[in-house]
Amino acid sequence: MTVNTRMAMPLDVEAMSNLLNDTIETGGSTAHQTKFTKERMHDHYFGTKYGISCVVAEIDNRLVGFQSLEWSDPDWKGPGQLPEDWAIIATFVKQGMTGVGIGSALFQATRIIAENCGAVAIDATIRTDNVGGLHYYSKLGFVDYKLSENVPLTDGTPVDRISKRYDL
Repeated sequence: MTVNTRMAMPLDVEAMSNLLNDTIETGGSTAHQTKFTKERMHDHYFGTKYGISCVVAEIDNRLVGFQSLEWSDPDWKGPGQLPEDWAIIATFVKQGMTGVGIGSALFQATRIIAENCGAVAIDATIRTDNVGGLHYYSKLGFVDYKLSENVPLTDGTPVDRISKRYDL
């Protein structure tokens, strides 16, 4: 099974929405709680002010994952503020397909993009109950640097989050 990566295109928004919505429906591995429409997906991953890249993974021409990278918001002055030269990563892999190399292939492409655009570190902030996500980022070389306790989800449920960093 060969995993191919490429830059996401607007034509991918439906498949990306379906993949992320399945993850949201399953629960426990993303802070997103509201399902994505195609329009919201497009705005969130293609129309963002601080977007750097969005890479998709395919197996047999089927979208099986995607990874976004964006600059930290220099205007954000609240908790979780990051240096301006840090990027923020988010990774989503099709349900039932973790552990087969999709995430590693995505990060290989994203890391090169981050290096080429001058980022000095990448932040991954993960729910503490997302054991798979924590393992994934640790396996890639991300290290813990902060614990944020009782961060409310959109429904108000408090969830602890671990912030990990990858120095470039």
